[in-house]
Amino acid sequence: MLPALSRISRRRALQGAVAALVVAGLLVWWLLPIGEHAPSGKITFSTGVKTGVYQRYGELLDKEVARDLPQVGMELRSSEGSRQNLARLVNGEADFAIATADAVAQYKRYELPGADRLRGCARLYDDYVQLVVPKRSKVRSAAGLRNKRVAVGQDGSGVRLVSNRLLQAAGLDPDRDITPVSIGIDTMPERLREGTIDAFFWSGGLPTTAVRDLSKHFEIRLVPLGDLVDELHADAGPARHYRSAVMPADAYPLAQEGEAVSTVAVANLLVTTDAADARLTEGLTRTVIRSRDRIGMDVHAAQLVDLRTAIYTDPLELHEGAQRYYRSVKP
Repeated sequence: MLPALSRISRRRALQGAVAALVVAGLLVWWLLPIGEHAPSGKITFSTGVKTGVYQRYGELLDKEVARDLPQVGMELRSSEGSRQNLARLVNGEADFAIATADAVAQYKRYELPGADRLRGCARLYDDYVQLVVPKRSKVRSAAGLRNKRVAVGQDGSGVRLVSNRLLQAAGLDPDRDITPVSIGIDTMPERLREGTIDAFFWSGGLPTTAVRDLSKHFEIRLVPLGDLVDELHADAGPARHYRSAVMPADAYPLAQEGEAVSTVAVANLLVTTDAADARLTEGLTRTVIRSRDRIGMDVHAAQLVDLRTAIYTDPLELHEGAQRYYRSVKP
């Protein structure tokens, strides 16, 4: 009897294993279109300055890609920001990147090389423009920056783009009425502490680590910018992508002393080109949406990534692969 029972047990175990394989096969078939395999290969993701939110978001997304798309390798490249990221995409130096909607709109408005090839994957989170000054500064508005030394972002950055527009909206010439300093968030805080600049503009998710850390060691204040939105919107071009926003009181508790600060915000987009593989783009878009909560535990701005708004990548049309993903999850 024992040998017979042993044979029966082995047969049942074999049948169970076969059933498990069938279920796994059905699951793969359900997740992937017929005749297609999981995406594979290597991609380059262009982020931002090393201490900025773009870079940290990219680092966390890299881990999620390794989990969700194990056959895809992702290389991160730091950059000066949105405009350099767009140039890298069209030059083939990057496959995916983050860029602000206004930077994309300007790139398209001036019909820069490859502008017609840019495609959107997802609307991510909003950047909040932050004008930071020492707490004792007499600057109370953007107009008060006249004759000041102001860090306005690096040449290839979205920060430079928005800071110039805000200065113009405040009635200042960015080249003549201030002393512009072309540096990024990696050096802005230290320069403010040293007193070699009087103020700096930054555009990023809340809270930006560099600004938060500065507030712990140096008394700073955030200057309101919300009064400039109407003047910005007077230009019907890329500035239409700016909106009124409020930095909540707990964004930088040590700098805001319990007070919310009015400002300007602009959406960040996950961008690629029409040359990107559709399956890979679909997979990466899925990973971005599914990883929101995990990434958001570290990068709080990522908590705002939402399936309902992700498809609104204006001024870019959605990439074919991203469209496939959104259709697959449409109720």
